[in-house]
Amino acid sequence: MSELHTASREDLLELVRLQQEQITALQAQVAVLGARVAALEQENQQLRGGGGKAVPAWVKPNQPAREKQERKRRGQAFVRRREEHPDEIQHHVLECCPDCGHKLTGGWEHRRRQVIEILPPRVRVIEHVVVARRCGVCGKRQVPKLASELLGVQGKRRFGVSVQALVAVLHGRYRVPMKEIRRLLRELCGLRISDGEIVALLDGAVAAGEGELARLLEAVRGSPVVCADETGWRQEGKNGFLWTFATPTVRYFQYRKTRSGTVAEEVLGEDFGGVVSCDCYVGYNRLLAEKQRCWAHLLRDLHALQEQYADQLKVIAWIDNVKALYAEAKAAPPERAWQRQRRRRDLEVRVEQLARPVARHKMLPHAVLAQRIQGHLLEWFVFVEHPAVPSTNNLAERSLRPAVVARKISGGTRSDKGSHTKMGLMSLLGTWTLRSQPLLPACRNLLLTGLPAGRLEGSPA
Repeated sequence: MSELHTASREDLLELVRLQQEQITALQAQVAVLGARVAALEQENQQLRGGGGKAVPAWVKPNQPAREKQERKRRGQAFVRRREEHPDEIQHHVLECCPDCGHKLTGGWEHRRRQVIEILPPRVRVIEHVVVARRCGVCGKRQVPKLASELLGVQGKRRFGVSVQALVAVLHGRYRVPMKEIRRLLRELCGLRISDGEIVALLDGAVAAGEGELARLLEAVRGSPVVCADETGWRQEGKNGFLWTFATPTVRYFQYRKTRSGTVAEEVLGEDFGGVVSCDCYVGYNRLLAEKQRCWAHLLRDLHALQEQYADQLKVIAWIDNVKALYAEAKAAPPERAWQRQRRRRDLEVRVEQLARPVARHKMLPHAVLAQRIQGHLLEWFVFVEHPAVPSTNNLAERSLRPAVVARKISGGTRSDKGSHTKMGLMSLLGTWTLRSQPLLPACRNLLLTGLPAGRLEGSPA
């Protein structure tokens, strides 16, 4: 400040000019910042009051504070389950301190851990000695009779029913080849068995189940709904066919060298009064019973046609109309029988109106499917009138899947007897699995009494 008193007039004028320039620049900057503040305040008001302006993408909405709720307790704890009654308890105690070597005494339980083990099975060779005695009064010799239930063996076989049941379940249900069964029994329990003995055990298991197989066939014939299907099966290197007839509680298999519809007639019988769910194979046309054609096969073909002709709008529209009819048919059916019957007739009339004009023009891409629909016109909506009838044949398809896997492993069977044994095992074990019956106890009981475990004579199949 002392310099201003001694400064000349020209220095003071230059200082005043510089200060005026700085004031002008600061005023311009203040004006810009004021306009920016006004714009931000306006935007803030619009965001708070919803002034109709779109919210910027970078703005995150405020979430209201949530009250802390008590955690919902689970009905089942997903933790490692502890067995209540362990077979063996081992205590682990340190005798000396690992740091200083001082002897430890007393103690308390720190924690527990359970380990589940399988003890290797042990083969038991039971030798039955029959003792004869002579009566002192009549002088006759008396020898006890050994029943199969007492010996635990089927007939005069060398192996007991436990071995026979294990072989039958491994081969019939879990599709283990015979050579692998031999190796498994040898390594697991030291049991040596030949291929011929395995074949004899399997044949014996089916022979003991002939009565149960007859009951399964009667259950199929008496069922209100039966799903039928067939697939290829090779015997002695020659092509044949494996037929399945499935109900919600029964699996029944038959091998025949032909795919003729006479097989279905033979199995179901002339007096069958239920509904047969099947695909559009012409062999089922011989059946006099009412038939429900499989919608899964038709929808699969419609989907393939839709992908192939995606650029043809008329074809796509026709396919969508057929699918819409099926979706309408799958809706909740009316409660009264006459209403379901009228609804079925209405759907049959509408699907005929879709199929008839297309089926006449054989050159159209969807003419084949339209002809298929028209050829089985009264067999597409049976499930609408009868709610117990499935709209697809998936039950039979699923029952054939284990057989198809077995066919890929073994390639088929080698004789008529082998095919009969294979079909019998798949029927028995498939039915027991469907009914949630334990396979080994059921098979052992069948070999001894002719009935599976949990099944009484005269009880419904």
